[in-house]
Amino acid sequence: MVTSRRGFALVDAIVAGILLAIGLAAIISLGSRALSLQQRGEREVIAASLLDELLSTVLAEGVEEYPQLHPMSGRFEDPFADFEFELSIDEGSAGVPFQVLAIVRHESGETYLCETMIAPRLGEEPNPPRAPLEPIDRDAELLGEEP
Repeated sequence: MVTSRRGFALVDAIVAGILLAIGLAAIISLGSRALSLQQRGEREVIAASLLDELLSTVLAEGVEEYPQLHPMSGRFEDPFADFEFELSIDEGSAGVPFQVLAIVRHESGETYLCETMIAPRLGEEPNPPRAPLEPIDRDAELLGEEP
């Protein structure tokens, strides 16, 4: 009776080793997949931020003036040197805003784009002052006091 139990213990150890190997392989696979998804998410967040920066600069500089002031394509500076950009500005007709397309590409081959419409500045002054006429007292506003 003792001789049959020795063989059973060996089979038991082999089965446990196989189950452990399968479990470890699954955990390693899930870990590498999670890491690649996290890196992709980081790239998407950075690309969205870079697109927002490009379009905000076009809006701030003026859609008509931007091509004379800045390059329409190129590579971002460090720490975003693995991204490159391309801007396309199509003029609209009278009273129609400009169509602006911003494209950001990563070295991995992923492409992100955003298309919007931006109206040209109107009036004589190219960059009007945007400061309030009177200084704002934020502390008084928070305390409910009259300025």
